[in-house]
Amino acid sequence: MCAKIAVIGGGFAGLSAASYLQKMGHQVTIFEKNEQIGGRARKFEEHGFVFDMGPSWYWMPDVFENYFKDFGYKVSDFFELVQLDPGFDVVFSKHDTFSVDADFEKIKDKFEQLEKGSGAKLEKFINEADRKYQVSMNDIVFKPSYSLFEYMNWKIIKNVLAVDFFIPLRSSLKKYFTHANILKIMEFPVLFLGAMADKIPALYSIMNYAALKQGTFYPLGGMHKIVEAMEKVAVKLGVEIQLHAEVQKIIVEEGKAKGIIVNQNTIAFDGVVAAADYEFVERKLLESSYQNYNSEYWDKKVFAPSSLLFYIGVSKKIEKLNHHTLFFDTDFELHSKEIYHNPKWPTEPLFYACTPSVTDASVAPENCENLFLLIPIATGLEDNEALREKYFDKVMARLEDYCEMDIRSHIIYKRSYCKNDFILDYNSFKGNAYGLANTLLQTGPLKPTLKNKKVSNLYYCGQLTVPGPGVPPSLISGKIVAAEISKNLPL
Repeated sequence: MCAKIAVIGGGFAGLSAASYLQKMGHQVTIFEKNEQIGGRARKFEEHGFVFDMGPSWYWMPDVFENYFKDFGYKVSDFFELVQLDPGFDVVFSKHDTFSVDADFEKIKDKFEQLEKGSGAKLEKFINEADRKYQVSMNDIVFKPSYSLFEYMNWKIIKNVLAVDFFIPLRSSLKKYFTHANILKIMEFPVLFLGAMADKIPALYSIMNYAALKQGTFYPLGGMHKIVEAMEKVAVKLGVEIQLHAEVQKIIVEEGKAKGIIVNQNTIAFDGVVAAADYEFVERKLLESSYQNYNSEYWDKKVFAPSSLLFYIGVSKKIEKLNHHTLFFDTDFELHSKEIYHNPKWPTEPLFYACTPSVTDASVAPENCENLFLLIPIATGLEDNEALREKYFDKVMARLEDYCEMDIRSHIIYKRSYCKNDFILDYNSFKGNAYGLANTLLQTGPLKPTLKNKKVSNLYYCGQLTVPGPGVPPSLISGKIVAAEISKNLPL
């Protein structure tokens, strides 16, 4: 007889775990507190604009292909994927920009122009990152990471010794490059992994491989198309999805989860997967005697940033912006320290502008622009409308100066989103946007475990456990936890 399993949270990890468990023969129900599935990747529509609320970068396309292949589909069965060219732009000043082309040879040539010999060095660095990527995807990221002993085989050890896996990424980069702009380009992909490049292990140069060699993609219709595709897969398999379904408690008896309380109703289950915020699940849904970790544990953890976001509809085209533009025209190191070392609202923030309407006419009315702005900030800061508006004016002044046009007077829709919203909508610890930082001391078995140590049939998945933050890791997290819970709850 199949096991009845509750999945708390309908983001990428929850959808993934539910689909794999249902495919294995279990009876799965997803409980999502919000009005739509997708977690941080929800969407909304206003004034003819379609806004992705969260993830906007489509990297590591092989992970998506493999996910849908596991259920007998291809990505192209659900949405059209286009490669962006350039993948993204980096603005160092109004007259100093760098476009990361889809053609890797062009990137090498541009590096060479900035620093003699760096084209060949980039190729060597990316080849090493490619090797790390293959080792990670084939031998590391799909492990449950209960113990370091899972990695104690000669193949993994040999590959780890052959390349810089655990020295700081910045140290690894400086073996190859000295030009300040090159280092900023190379450090960017880990900026949102939760620490400065001198704290992130060089293992995460796999993000450079994804950004510069695999390329940057976009699903026409928006990133929410991925969510819609995953939902179709789940529903076709037989997964039940309940929206506006807020879980108030996990019921535990004799060391087992017996069910959950949802909207004041008690429902019996044979197992539970918590794909909601890990800290919230432990603090609010479990009695203290059943929690893996106490509040002191979470307070000591290093979290990836929160974000101040703006969703903006503009009644004219912004000719100078490509799909993704990173504004590194202020002090890169200072802003990083104000996120990770000395948490405060940034003095002069770096920011990111996404203009998907450059690629996709369906996300904005004709002759209009869909503009998404993101400022990474430290977690746990004060958040109010006055601060949001102050920083909106800061970044818009720089954006208008760069684009050499007035944008603010053509705004016909604007919505902000920040720390308080992350807490309200996702129960996010301290309002973090990306989960737990991938520092060396928070990698693999050193992350919060995906299995409850005191409740035999309660598991966790998502960006606060293995493999880590980001959309592809969340898909993988769901697959890992499905395999683990199936070992415990055989058919």
